[in-house]
Amino acid sequence: MAVDLSPPEPLLPVPGVRLGTASAAIKKAGRQDLLVIELAEGSRVAGVFTRNAFAAAPVQLCRARLAVRSDIRALLVNSGNANAATGDAGLADAEATTAAVATALAAGSDRVLPFSTGVIGVRLPVARMQAAIPEALARAQPDGWNLAAEAIMTTDTVAKGVSRQITTGRGPVTVTGIAKGVGMIYPNMATLLAFVATDAAFDATALQALTQELADRSFNCVTIDGDTSTNDSFIVCATGQAGGAPLHAEDPDYHAVAEAMLSVCETLAQAIARDGEGATRFVTVEVTDAIDRAEARQVAMAVANSPLVKTALFAGDANWGRLVMAIGKSGVPGLDPARIDIALDDVPLLVGGQPHPDYVEALGAAVLARNAYTIRIALGRGSASLRCWTCDFSYDYVKINAEYRT
Repeated sequence: MAVDLSPPEPLLPVPGVRLGTASAAIKKAGRQDLLVIELAEGSRVAGVFTRNAFAAAPVQLCRARLAVRSDIRALLVNSGNANAATGDAGLADAEATTAAVATALAAGSDRVLPFSTGVIGVRLPVARMQAAIPEALARAQPDGWNLAAEAIMTTDTVAKGVSRQITTGRGPVTVTGIAKGVGMIYPNMATLLAFVATDAAFDATALQALTQELADRSFNCVTIDGDTSTNDSFIVCATGQAGGAPLHAEDPDYHAVAEAMLSVCETLAQAIARDGEGATRFVTVEVTDAIDRAEARQVAMAVANSPLVKTALFAGDANWGRLVMAIGKSGVPGLDPARIDIALDDVPLLVGGQPHPDYVEALGAAVLARNAYTIRIALGRGSASLRCWTCDFSYDYVKINAEYRT
């Protein structure tokens, strides 16, 4: 039921990256549910992860390994099982599966990162995954991105991927990314799994700083239901195959590459909101005139996470009182209703905290009947702004989650 979202066009290969999938019957037999992303020697990897206290075993292992080294050789991804809340045994399972990849690549186990998504509280089928890993590696190809996007899906209805290619002083640079989302999505992080690769060169410090910035400006601006997953992981891989010295903030090419990467991340983040569980509307919440971005985020997320707002959006009910309620409960100190303007797309609802004199409900209802629109909120306090992306709550959201394990 994704909102105006189609499967990706053929995604561009990134020099230095090969991707292969296999079936390990992790949750259901017969689907490609295991992915190996092989990286060329010399690649650098950075990551941002969930802040959930029940961080899954693969997240724990990724954090520990990336804290020591960034020269990662492979990523191992599985869908159908989150390997979360599985204790020491789950950590041992993550270590055992990554060891199988490391052995096949003749690399150290600490150079393989694991990622899992799916049901919480269930052990991984380690033996089946170990048996499937050689097949995934044997099938690995530079143009395997589209199959990889499908392999990481759980309740996604559409695979998510996008590519960008730009010209720099070093020559052409490619950026390709894939992601999966659906439910249990809210910062920090605000996606379940996302993998972006470029053939540009970065050193470890610059890449980690850029990865955090990209997350804050894209995936941390998405919410489906206000619940933060145990497994959220956003990984950026830089293979350096485009040549030249590692990029840094003062380099003329840095900002062009960073903007291409941000474009990929924003497109993936919006695709996640468009394919939220049961979504029938894609909604942008834009907050302007805030004192700072943190304040703008606080208001935007109060609106985007409100069940009353989200159910009204599903019904197409132009009950702007729910927007007022959500803004008012956001907890921003000193918020002055008399300075707040609210609009739906270009239809003003409130000006200076009071109903716009020309507003009639038919105008608001016409906007809410669209598949996609923007809720605009001006706080009248400063010059900072932020956009977040969300969806409505439909009957299908309840059905999907009620039947998630059946």
